[in-house]
Amino acid sequence: MTDDERAQHAARLRGLLYLACPVSPASAIESTAEAITQHAEETPGEPVPEAAQLSQPQQQPSDVDRLNLTHAKLVEADLSRANLPRADLSNADLFRASLSGADLTDARLVNADLTQADLTNTNLSGANLTHAKLTRANLTQADLTNTNLSGANLTHANLTDANLPRINLFRADLTDANLSGANLPGADLTDANLTGANLTDAMLTGATNMRLPGGAIWNRQTLWPANLESDISEQSDEVSPGVYQVRGGGQSPNHDTVRV
Repeated sequence: MTDDERAQHAARLRGLLYLACPVSPASAIESTAEAITQHAEETPGEPVPEAAQLSQPQQQPSDVDRLNLTHAKLVEADLSRANLPRADLSNADLFRASLSGADLTDARLVNADLTQADLTNTNLSGANLTHAKLTRANLTQADLTNTNLSGANLTHANLTDANLPRINLFRADLTDANLSGANLPGADLTDANLTGANLTDAMLTGATNMRLPGGAIWNRQTLWPANLESDISEQSDEVSPGVYQVRGGGQSPNHDTVRV
């Protein structure tokens, strides 16, 4: 088994162990996965001693004992109401996973695949979702305060709800994010950074406190909040037929090359 294969094996084991023992200490999940991986090519004789730690009570998550689910395969996993503050889910595969009601405060989801994931009522405040794939993800009632979504792909993501018309994107970093076709009516965009974002076909009707997004790409189907409707055309240049870019904040060489 190569080093890369061992790393992949350990990542999958961490995911499986968390699903089986969600209240176990992060360190126990980590050490058990590593111990099993070390003996992956041997015929199992008895449980690894580290597995006994899985029955210990979970301590309050911290930076020292951060749950490591990097590269974990959690496709369609039920993580509803999971307690995952500060968890590291970088590069995890969460395709169609249910994270409804989960606590992901300050979690790390860099490059995570959350395509079609259910993030309804999820606490993502302070989370790092840089370059995460959130295509068609359901973020209804999600708390995205101070969330880093720079370079994230939010194409056709659902960020609205009839009972909560103002999705919270307060101070969210959406630099270079792909929000093409995203539904954000009534979003609270106070101090949100949308520099260079792809806003083609996006619905921003009723969004509040949105600043002119320098370098952002938009088209004739983009629906703007009232405070920007009168200025957006005057402050933009046509970069291709029917496609425009807001001046300032850097110029993208091609609207199809927005980082995702």
